Amino acid sequence: MSKNKSKRGPGCAKFLARRRCKRIIYRQSRLCPAGCIGKIFCPFLISMANTILIGMQWGDEGKGKIIDVLTAKSDIVVRSQGGNNAGHTVFHRGVKYVLHLIPSGILRRGKMCVIGNGVVIDPVALVAEVDGLRQLGIKIDKKLLISDCAHLVLPYHRILDEQRELRRGRIGTTKRGIGPAYGDKAARTGLRMSDLMQPIVFSKKLQAKIIENNRILQALGAKSISFREVNESYLAAGEKLRPYVANTVVYLHRAMERGKKILFEGAQGTFLDIDHGTYPYVTSSNTTAGGACTGTGVPPHRMDRVVGVMKAYSTRVGDGALPTEDAHLAQMLHNLGREFGATTGRKRRCGWFDAVASRYAGMINGIDEIAITNLDGLDHVDPIRVCVAYRLYGKHLDVPPCDATQLANCEPVYEEVSGWNTSIHAVRKFSQLPAAARKYVRYISELTGGKLSMVSVGPARGETIVLSRTG
Repeated sequence: MSKNKSKRGPGCAKFLARRRCKRIIYRQSRLCPAGCIGKIFCPFLISMANTILIGMQWGDEGKGKIIDVLTAKSDIVVRSQGGNNAGHTVFHRGVKYVLHLIPSGILRRGKMCVIGNGVVIDPVALVAEVDGLRQLGIKIDKKLLISDCAHLVLPYHRILDEQRELRRGRIGTTKRGIGPAYGDKAARTGLRMSDLMQPIVFSKKLQAKIIENNRILQALGAKSISFREVNESYLAAGEKLRPYVANTVVYLHRAMERGKKILFEGAQGTFLDIDHGTYPYVTSSNTTAGGACTGTGVPPHRMDRVVGVMKAYSTRVGDGALPTEDAHLAQMLHNLGREFGATTGRKRRCGWFDAVASRYAGMINGIDEIAITNLDGLDHVDPIRVCVAYRLYGKHLDVPPCDATQLANCEPVYEEVSGWNTSIHAVRKFSQLPAAARKYVRYISELTGGKLSMVSVGPARGETIVLSRTG
């Protein structure tokens, strides 16, 4: 035995064994740079926290405001699906902003915003949104990245969307062309941002698509579109967006390697999901937690938590079943100036809180924490009704049926709780809420099956009660 080896005592041998063990764990673990296999004892959990935020109802849950709050503890905010059919309303320094494609983090200093590959982009609309934010004094440069794999929404998509709404049974779309754009993506005939970055390639592909779609439009009795006009406007928009276009998958993975915190913001809500929603009255993308992975290229095992946002009552825009819909409640909310769509301005349909739907949303998304919004909308409602089950043809249901007709025929089974009959707009601590309000939010959180972490009592950032560490 050599002199060096003979000098190693038991303590040294134990140190080497621990170091070898660490190396093995590091190679096997996919969760932590320190090699931790489980999250519970991981010292890097806080610095690595990646959060998915989704809507647990039919969209319009107030996600924009909660995203804005969570952005304070995030480095990067990523949009993973949908198009400019979505609208996030955020109040920043007393100014109201309605964002359609750009993530809400753009309003904060030092935050990077990413539009992922799962989003469908109208380049002309995106340029208009960028210009509008600049006019309001918001800096965009070096704060925005756009996936080169994101698909494009083109004028024929919008016209097809409108024509289909006129001819088939109404879905209640925004007529922004989102569905037809995703249709081209699935058919493998769509144009992407990478095409727009190559003018000759783009023009050639666009010409073929316009010839094809003009035949369809003519058959539908709609006006044809001009290749020259579309080509010029889209190439001009593409040049303005060129500085922002990149491989966002690589960017996000390198950011995670540096320990950056990423917030994945959802658009629409669980029951507008193309697979799990109230089909066919849904959007054309995966609005649930899984869409955050496919729409950004970040794998599931790198996600640390899922935050679900739900209103203290239910709302929906467009057609399709809303089992707890109540005309009196809707009229009261509309009279208060509430519940008008951020994208279309349409009156939202309103109803009582639906625990059957929210519980199912918790199951689909794997909700860890719940943020309840618009609690102040119920300030002067007493009693408050909560749907705890459905009844369909005399049968008791604890989960929503997938068939749209059956869901429309479901009768809600209600329980009633006391209201608080006072304004909570100025409350900033959970303990300061009226006892009835505390009881209500705890009750609907328990019915849903998630941990209550935030309660919103107004539209502004400061009008948020945080119950636990959220980042």
